[in-house]
Amino acid sequence: MNSKSSSSNPIQNEEKVQTEVKTIWAWKVATFFGIGYLKPGPGTWGSVAAVLLWATFAFTLHPSALTLTLTLALLIGIVVATALGIPAATIVERESGRTDPGFVVIDEVIGQWIALLGSPFDWRHGLIALVLFRLFDITKPFPVRRLERLPGGWGIVFDDVAAGLYALGIASVLRIWI
Repeated sequence: MNSKSSSSNPIQNEEKVQTEVKTIWAWKVATFFGIGYLKPGPGTWGSVAAVLLWATFAFTLHPSALTLTLTLALLIGIVVATALGIPAATIVERESGRTDPGFVVIDEVIGQWIALLGSPFDWRHGLIALVLFRLFDITKPFPVRRLERLPGGWGIVFDDVAAGLYALGIASVLRIWI
């Protein structure tokens, strides 16, 4: 037996074991509590989860307070998710060793909530906001793609913020006729 073999030195074996440390809060926020692990299309699952949360919240409100309360709740959700999402996405990107990892979907949640701002609560408007946001998130019209160049979580989140703004603009125009 070779005395230089790594199997003969347990201390050396322990040094080779690489522990994977994850910042738990960041991974939970970035993957939107695990939604980002769903396949196929984790970004679409993140957007669907955002629409379902919007619908669930709207369903629990009294009709007289629906529009104002729903808009206020979305604005608070957008601000909080952005404030937590940027550092979370930065940490997860670094810890995973991937640039803009697909399982980070907090950006889709934020963009989808932006697209839903001002939408009347019904399935048609929710579906329109979902389809428009996914369209702009996937195609990334100018200058959305350029925003991906921002460092870390800023680039991960702000391209989806821009896609959400595009979707909000088109959805607002469509609401005139629907």
